[in-house]
Amino acid sequence: MNSDLIKLGLNALYFTGLHNLMAQASRGVGVIFMLHHVLADSEHSFHPNKILEVTPEFLDTVIEAVRVQGYDIVSIDEACRRLLVPGNEPPFACFTFDDAACDIKTTAYPVLKRNKCPFTVYVATAYAEGKGNAWWLVLEEIVRQASELDVELDGDLRHFSTRDAEEKDAAYNQIYWSLRRDAQRRQRARVLELADKTQIDVKEICRDKFMNWDELRQLAADPLVTIGAHSINHFALAQLEEQEARQEMARSAEIIGDKLGRYPRHFAYPYGDPASAGAREFRLAADLGFASALTTRKGVLFTEHAGHMTALPRVSLNGSYQSRRYIDLYLTGAPFMLWNRFRRLNVA
Repeated sequence: MNSDLIKLGLNALYFTGLHNLMAQASRGVGVIFMLHHVLADSEHSFHPNKILEVTPEFLDTVIEAVRVQGYDIVSIDEACRRLLVPGNEPPFACFTFDDAACDIKTTAYPVLKRNKCPFTVYVATAYAEGKGNAWWLVLEEIVRQASELDVELDGDLRHFSTRDAEEKDAAYNQIYWSLRRDAQRRQRARVLELADKTQIDVKEICRDKFMNWDELRQLAADPLVTIGAHSINHFALAQLEEQEARQEMARSAEIIGDKLGRYPRHFAYPYGDPASAGAREFRLAADLGFASALTTRKGVLFTEHAGHMTALPRVSLNGSYQSRRYIDLYLTGAPFMLWNRFRRLNVA
């Protein structure tokens, strides 16, 4: 959905005050925030993954807003405890970061540490090894460097002029969604082929963008930090055969345990939308003994989620919505109650 339309709806909800009228029914008992990158504003005119970035100033704003609203900021372990053993405690907020990007350590961590804010980092182990294919970032670099591209899309060879930011955005979006729809291994093979043609080093991008094991080990030494599993290769697990999906989940946790000395109790599904993680994956996560597993389905937490600990929703802190009023909106739960058609649970 177009971000301008979403903003229009969110602003209407906020300025009419409807969110406050809905809050008693929609607020829930807690919220899990999802982030990817915390970086200073980019000056690049071509920046297709900017939705995955927020500024350190905005992260500070979110932490302040959450506490002003009376929320406890807790670890993922404490969030699970409060869901499973509800009491008379205040509502809670939990901060989570997918993919373990380098900027979590360099930019986000100082903000979180200063605010005594616990958080969880979900690691895709191939990225920590410096061997992964972060295809969406590789594609961004391919398009950034090229002045034209010939790409096969859905069986047809397409020619793209990519001489300015507008052309690059158009090309990126079309190629991205074609890749997103493709089978997982073919998706990666197509990106590798494009990278070879344009002399882009896929592994160098991986090493440059994601924390290695030494950096993760240093971060994990802080009691504020929890490390979770995020698969090996960051595949959309629902698109894999069951045994391979299980292996991606189980083996990633084993590798993290071996490398960091502590087996992760929590998992986050790559991509996390319904097409990437569904009932089968929720069952696998439970079978593998994870205390929680996080989706990217939109929503706050209700007491009923205690029966669905491997299908928990999150609220994305998105680079296109860096405003205090959106945080105040999110904490009422109203946008997500409307998005989910007045259902508290979206776990099917």
